[in-house]
Amino acid sequence: MDNIEIGLWVTGGLLVLVVLGMRVAFAAAFAGLFGLIWIFWARKGYDPSEFGWALEVAVKTAGQVPHGKVASQALSLIPTFILIGYLAYYAGLTRALFEAAKRWIAWVPGGLAVSTVFATAGFAAVSGASVATAAVFARIAIPEMLKVGYDKRFAAGVVAAAGTLASLIPPSAILVIYAIIVEQDVGKLLLAGFIPGLFSAFVYMMLIIGLALVLPNFGPPVRGFTWKERFVSLPPALPIVAVVVIIIFFVYNPFGGDAWGTPTEGGAIGAFIVFCMAVWRGMRFAELKDALIETAKLSIMIFSIIWGVLIYVRFLGFADLPSAFADWITSLHYSPMLILVCILLAYAVLGMFMDAIGMLLLTLPVVYPAVMALNGGAMVAAEDSAFGMSGPMCAIWFGILVVKMAEFCLITPPIGLNCFVVAGVRDDLSVQDVFRGVTPFFIADGVTIALLVAFPAIVLWLPSMA
Repeated sequence: MDNIEIGLWVTGGLLVLVVLGMRVAFAAAFAGLFGLIWIFWARKGYDPSEFGWALEVAVKTAGQVPHGKVASQALSLIPTFILIGYLAYYAGLTRALFEAAKRWIAWVPGGLAVSTVFATAGFAAVSGASVATAAVFARIAIPEMLKVGYDKRFAAGVVAAAGTLASLIPPSAILVIYAIIVEQDVGKLLLAGFIPGLFSAFVYMMLIIGLALVLPNFGPPVRGFTWKERFVSLPPALPIVAVVVIIIFFVYNPFGGDAWGTPTEGGAIGAFIVFCMAVWRGMRFAELKDALIETAKLSIMIFSIIWGVLIYVRFLGFADLPSAFADWITSLHYSPMLILVCILLAYAVLGMFMDAIGMLLLTLPVVYPAVMALNGGAMVAAEDSAFGMSGPMCAIWFGILVVKMAEFCLITPPIGLNCFVVAGVRDDLSVQDVFRGVTPFFIADGVTIALLVAFPAIVLWLPSMA
């Protein structure tokens, strides 16, 4: 049995473990270690006396991964982005943001739901974590929508779907993880997520307004706010706007020249500004403690998944499975665009059974080289490529597509994590209620993904300016 066959058997076993309910971090680490032992022992002809050697080498190889790969400055972005979101919540900035959106937008059909989408998008720009965003607005927005007569299932669906915007709108933890795995520029990827994230929010808005116009008594507009009340609502929400501007300025200097700093420095300064604002608004020590603990919990969960999956990725390198898959993909006699669409559909199916971060970490080491090979290689020029873009731009475009697919998977049954979070926050909602309420947003996400595939300029315009 050669290395490719071993890789296929171990990958199949990993999928079985995940489907049976084992956590992705542990399943990937176990599969990776088992696969390394198998490969090294196979080199010795399965000699029983050499099993101890194979075990020792495999353990040493796997043991180098957690520190060697995770001790990266770029990954320090993740806890700082998450901390910004929790500090903003405990400082009351999220409620101020929702109130401002309500006073300025709620007059349109389906106004409160539309306000929730854009307030969530604003919070996503300082949070970086979809789960945290959904949990925060389940507490703030759903009660407001229920007061004016929204169906509770749809209100929950709005929050669950809008929470996914944190995966795209920078600062995004999952975009940072993608950049680390495929070794691309973190700053350009964060910039690339900005316009597609706002575009997704706009598509959600059009869906909600369309439903409100077609269905009677659906999403009544909320009027009666004076211009004075609208302008008064803006100053409390300005700290979030300030943090977004600072992070973008650090990643990309709009005045020309070099960036003012790294994304890591931008995230750290953003966290410091929100902390100062939280203290100024009277945040108590107990609330600061809660914010730090929640940040630590979510960061540890993400890093644990990264550690486990990177052991599996190390095994894939020894099995040479990524290059074999890339060779097979490029040998298919189909249009590269058709193959790309099939890959995205496969992500939609896989996301029904896996969480977004684990899914990307497990698949990207195999799928990413295949997509780059389809385009013509990592260094191909735009005029010679299959998708009409250079290798680095293709990497950014594909990253936004798979992260958008990861967003989609956050609301798909049976694993849709955002739906479970919203149901967990609200005692009057079941998970089934949230899944029913989120159903219309499947259509909106499908439209968004199709447009991002058909018009790559939506993704690439901003990073191409950097």
